[in-house]
Amino acid sequence: MIATVTLNPAVDQTIKMNTGLESESVQRSAEAQFTSGGNGVNVSQFLQALGSETVATGLIGGFTGYFIEEDLDTYDVPMDFVEVAGVTRINTTILTPRNKYQLNQTGPTVDSDVIDELIEIVTQYEPATVNIGGSLLPGMDAADVDRIATAGDWDTAVEVPGEVLRELDAEYAYCKPNRKELEAATGREIESVTECVDAAKTLRERGFECVIASMGSDGAVMVTPEETLYAPALDVDVVDTLGAGDSMLAAVLWAFEQGWDAERALRAGVVASAQLVGVMGSSVRELDPEPRLDEVRIWSLGN
Repeated sequence: MIATVTLNPAVDQTIKMNTGLESESVQRSAEAQFTSGGNGVNVSQFLQALGSETVATGLIGGFTGYFIEEDLDTYDVPMDFVEVAGVTRINTTILTPRNKYQLNQTGPTVDSDVIDELIEIVTQYEPATVNIGGSLLPGMDAADVDRIATAGDWDTAVEVPGEVLRELDAEYAYCKPNRKELEAATGREIESVTECVDAAKTLRERGFECVIASMGSDGAVMVTPEETLYAPALDVDVVDTLGAGDSMLAAVLWAFEQGWDAERALRAGVVASAQLVGVMGSSVRELDPEPRLDEVRIWSLGN
């Protein structure tokens, strides 16, 4: 069982335009959709699509929180959220023929006492792994993430903003930063695979046992206690990158849950990410990395 904790979920609004945006002009979209979002919410949805046992927990409120529950129910994702005062945020992505625009709301302010309620819920499910992902609500800090990570006998995966990642003190089984998060967490500029590897190893030394660093079209790096691996991204037509990193993490956690080794787990993550960038939004009903595992090239970079 993999439980996910999303401290700041979102309703993801994705708008597709056939033309570029113009100021002081009323324009109509070619296509639009709303999906439930936030790292942990996405990871649970992808785990369900992979056939893994999961439960999505976190903090929701208002009509948008209700939408997240209704949307996850259509994907048969088990959930157990804590309701808070305020309204869950809406994040908007606008896709034009040439550009991508993103506007993310902050979310409601909460008291950190809600962490006690979350821990109580997670503990009831006795998960083997807990994934804590996404941004923090106003009123929270890195210590709240550490509290969840150390509250039970489970491995913890974390995918949080780099500024938060830098401040974590507990030990974690997994972390999955993207390039910007890795730069913020380590204070290093990352323009090459070598620089990514060095930064990921820095996180390993800080207490993150397995670091999966995604670099978009430049591929992904995985650093474990035994080895360092690099995989280029698959060559696919990119429609939308929303949720791609979350699908990579979900597939890696699922693969390790199956008893796969690090190389095969990284292959699964790359394939899942390739599938996600080929669709608009952050939701799919089925994920099956296995048929394309052999398409992913892996380089071993030592240890």
